[in-house]
Amino acid sequence: MYSFVRPWIDCYAMPLAFAVGAMLSLAFAPFGVWPLAVLCPAWLFLAWQGASPRRAAAIGFWFHCGTFLAGTYWLYHSVHTIGGAPIWVAVLLMLALVVIMGAYLALLGYGQARLLPERGAARWLIGLPASWVLLEWWRGWFLSGFPWLSLGYAQIDSPLAGMAPLLGVYGLSMLCALSAGAVVTLCLGEARHRVWVMAVVIVPWMVGGAVWRHEWTQPVDRPVSVAVVQASVPQDYKWSPAWRDKTLNLYRQLAQPYLGTELIIWPEAALPDLAHELTDYLSELWRASSSSHSDLVMGLLHYDFQKDAYYNGVLALSDEVQWYHKRHLVPFAEFFPVPESVRSWLRLMNLPYSDFTAGAAQQPTLHAAGQQLGLTICYEDGFGAEQLSILNEATLLVNVTNDAWFGDTSAPPQHLEISRMRALEAGRDMVRAANDGISALITADGTVKATLPRFKQAVLTGQVQPRKGLTLYARTGNWPVLVLCLFGFLWAVFRAKSQSVPLAPSTVEIN
Repeated sequence: MYSFVRPWIDCYAMPLAFAVGAMLSLAFAPFGVWPLAVLCPAWLFLAWQGASPRRAAAIGFWFHCGTFLAGTYWLYHSVHTIGGAPIWVAVLLMLALVVIMGAYLALLGYGQARLLPERGAARWLIGLPASWVLLEWWRGWFLSGFPWLSLGYAQIDSPLAGMAPLLGVYGLSMLCALSAGAVVTLCLGEARHRVWVMAVVIVPWMVGGAVWRHEWTQPVDRPVSVAVVQASVPQDYKWSPAWRDKTLNLYRQLAQPYLGTELIIWPEAALPDLAHELTDYLSELWRASSSSHSDLVMGLLHYDFQKDAYYNGVLALSDEVQWYHKRHLVPFAEFFPVPESVRSWLRLMNLPYSDFTAGAAQQPTLHAAGQQLGLTICYEDGFGAEQLSILNEATLLVNVTNDAWFGDTSAPPQHLEISRMRALEAGRDMVRAANDGISALITADGTVKATLPRFKQAVLTGQVQPRKGLTLYARTGNWPVLVLCLFGFLWAVFRAKSQSVPLAPSTVEIN
């Protein structure tokens, strides 16, 4: 089979790489064809086999271009349709991200061709999987990071999901890449290796399936009643002065019937004004919720007069006023690391423009409804390792977001997929409040317990179970997987170097 396919790969490597890379995006929400997270990287590993460094770099570039063009096309919608920027600017920014992601995999393609063994288990089962995971981790933090579309997220509904509380999302990516390497070994390896290679493919999935529903954390106290307000305010009107009072009244009217619920949550930047401009409104809400024995948690913009700083925050109105400030800001959306002249151009181009200050790296949990809430805002929940420090205290996770920037695209389902992974890794129930969806209640095993339709004004009600204790991943973070991959990669490189050293010729004595 491989001998039949190989000429096609050699002749049409670049368009095939782009097509197969685009196909990989179907492994993620909303499609969820999770086997593609193994089969598509396996194709790439096969295409890299025997390729020169420059050719391998080109194949990797077009593969990731296909993945991120198909998987993050919604950036165009955000910048042009919602942000109002000219089409050429929106296309330019979208393609810039695609090219950067392609460059990352081009670097990996070039490096593996130069450094790894030409063939064998050291290449297919160790070097390539390890380097893939190290690349995913690198792009997840370098230059603020973009962890979207990591292979592990595609496994949230596969048997491999059971390994997330043990290894985290990068551990799942490692097992996907390892399975891809095993597929390559089955195609190209020796017959005597195929039995144990099949074990490499099967065992992690069997173990993951066996422990999938295991409870790694313990329930504490009784379930807490929650109400998530999904006001579905159109992004086009959200900050319009004509809509200000309408939005304030809408949130108050939606929440009013649910006073008495222990925890009421509003989404990111729910109200179209700064907190200090809404003192009377917030005081009225606090009195009403307190008299009904409800605690109110809402996304709200906050100006700190002492620091002269604007924050994207979450306000908790419980026994006292508490704030959480977003720590991981979105570059070129929430902060702009550019000169003032460039900022002026961004205003001229009608790009979404703001300049927030990042919150402190270490912030306490917020106390509400008798529980300790671990907060994230918007895509902060894509950075799982940054949340581990709060899990000793947090009994519930809360993510507030505004995915209205992305309309009816694949971005909100992808974001929900990431939230589910965070709940599964942490062994905590999560409440997710989104302006126009996807609001959801997520259990500690990553299952969506309840949700609301998108673009609907409604309130999601239900119960969540507070939990305590730490999963193995919560105790160790990403370090065991990263160290293992680093040593695996270095061993494979050493193996390649030792194989390439020529033997010294034997000395022959002539009489």
